[in-house]
Amino acid sequence: MANDAPDTVTVLVVDDEKEVADAYALRLRGYCDVETAYGGREALSIVDESTVDVVLLDRHMPGLSGDDVLAELADRGFDGRVVMVTAVDPDFGVLELPFDDYLCKPVDREDVRATVDQQRRVLAYEVLGEYFSVESKRAVVESETSAVRRREHEAYSEIAERASRLEERARRLLDDASVLDRFDSIDRESL
Repeated sequence: MANDAPDTVTVLVVDDEKEVADAYALRLRGYCDVETAYGGREALSIVDESTVDVVLLDRHMPGLSGDDVLAELADRGFDGRVVMVTAVDPDFGVLELPFDDYLCKPVDREDVRATVDQQRRVLAYEVLGEYFSVESKRAVVESETSAVRRREHEAYSEIAERASRLEERARRLLDDASVLDRFDSIDRESL
């Protein structure tokens, strides 16, 4: 991965077979920040409690299947990427599933790392686009209103906080975060 810091992306490996989940997590250790879950409910709990960038999700699990977890993540508006990593051979039914990539087991170390890096890059650009949209609104309001008015406006405070979170995440995920610095060079004040 171009970002050599192991904490540039957080990956959640989800598989009901502990040995399989641990093996994939081991392939990613030292490459990124890795968490493991041995079932669907545990995976959803981890996603609720922390920022997860990429989920590597098994399809065939007892209780909440991978497909169930995938549907729940979509319903919750999960803002990361999901890769199905499974022994279930895909058929036309996968066309309706909201995943971002599909890997058939077994997946070797290089392929799992390449997949995580590819999904990190895609997510980085998604976050960057969202940041630019939110930050442009925040910046134009800042240029046209007083600090007192901005402090008193709840929606402004929320969008400023959101812009800050998005910027932090984009900087963490991007290979070259200098593009964020160039955003500040736009003059947003009216003439």
